[in-house]
Amino acid sequence: MFRLIAETVAAGVGTVAFALIFHVPTRYFARCGFTGAAGWLVYLLFRPGLGSLPAIFLATFAVLCISRFSAVQLRCPATIFLISGIFPLVPGLGIYQTAYAFVNNATQEAGSIGFATLKTAIAMVLAILLGLELPGSWFSRLAGRWSR
Repeated sequence: MFRLIAETVAAGVGTVAFALIFHVPTRYFARCGFTGAAGWLVYLLFRPGLGSLPAIFLATFAVLCISRFSAVQLRCPATIFLISGIFPLVPGLGIYQTAYAFVNNATQEAGSIGFATLKTAIAMVLAILLGLELPGSWFSRLAGRWSR
């Protein structure tokens, strides 16, 4: 349980640091941190039962939904929260390991790791596309109920 909480907090802090690098206005830092932490928490909760790819898909979908809700509620672009909130889910280690294997002439290993990384990226893209197809009125209605 401690590890789950620690990883979730670390994802939130990392997301805020990423938002700082991209010059997100400071008034959005808390929501950016929440978005990244929530996405990572969804990933951690679903990975044991479903596997890595479905968990990444669901976590990315959650980040997108939180981003769209936050955009309506705070009256700003959703990309502020989406770009920074997706940061903990990006398969950076897989990309690094693929490049490292290529440099060391381990092409079979590079292909294997690279294909797994590509599948993760495709799952993320599909989740974003699915989430962008949801009507904006749903988020407006939800934000209106939330603010009451």
